[in-house]
Amino acid sequence: MSNTRTVLVTGATGGQGGAVARRLLHAGWAVLALVRDPGSPRARILEALGARLVTGDLDDPASLRAAVRDVHGVFSVQPDDPALEVRRGRNVADAAAAAGVEHLVYSSVGGAERRSGVANFETKAEIEAHIDALGLPATVLRPVFFMENWLSVLAPAGNRKRVGSIALAPETRLQMIALSDIGRIAADAFDNPAELLGRKIEIAGDELPVREVAEVFTAVDGVPTRIERGPAEQLADMFAWLDEEGYRADLPALRERYPGLLPLEAWLRHTRGEVT
Repeated sequence: MSNTRTVLVTGATGGQGGAVARRLLHAGWAVLALVRDPGSPRARILEALGARLVTGDLDDPASLRAAVRDVHGVFSVQPDDPALEVRRGRNVADAAAAAGVEHLVYSSVGGAERRSGVANFETKAEIEAHIDALGLPATVLRPVFFMENWLSVLAPAGNRKRVGSIALAPETRLQMIALSDIGRIAADAFDNPAELLGRKIEIAGDELPVREVAEVFTAVDGVPTRIERGPAEQLADMFAWLDEEGYRADLPALRERYPGLLPLEAWLRHTRGEVT
């Protein structure tokens, strides 16, 4: 019989997995954190928070089968890697199915179901299809652009200015979500299977034209910020899709279910250590 309050979290030392692990611990779940190196600083932080570390690798099916034994749920997320992502996502799903896991929460991407042609969206659509084919009891979350991405796009440029470049038109409306809110929604899925088991949900916390993102950064810390439209040296297919199609999370419905979803400004103030 499974432990009804234990969840295995893959990617536990990464942004999404770490956010999910912390939220589950806060909600009273026992967390098994799948890590390759239990001695790493990030793994030790999770352990200090109360997670139990379990050594495993997404490329090692035997380690996954051992890790999922007797757990109630699994949070599944894989790094973007066209060569490896599908295999790793399948490995997690296969292990969960073989163990009779009662609830898999898979982190996909907004728009995965729309046949976008975007390489790192199509890999996630393939993993979703595999989960469906296995008949796994699952919730699929489809997060949009991470707010945390702006921290690398808008790195300080010196002279009290900040200039960033992204391959999106200034008027493109971009939906965004904070990693902490992905953790919140994933934990809610495990807490409320009667409502969320079997659902596939695109999730976001805010939506702004790209030009207004710069205005938010300027307002929060007083550093003049500008976002320029630059060439798409990487992920050109994704940026073209965002300009032309874009994410479609139902923000009003999400805000009704999750009061306090972070808009960009509140997230940035929190990141900067301010009280919101």
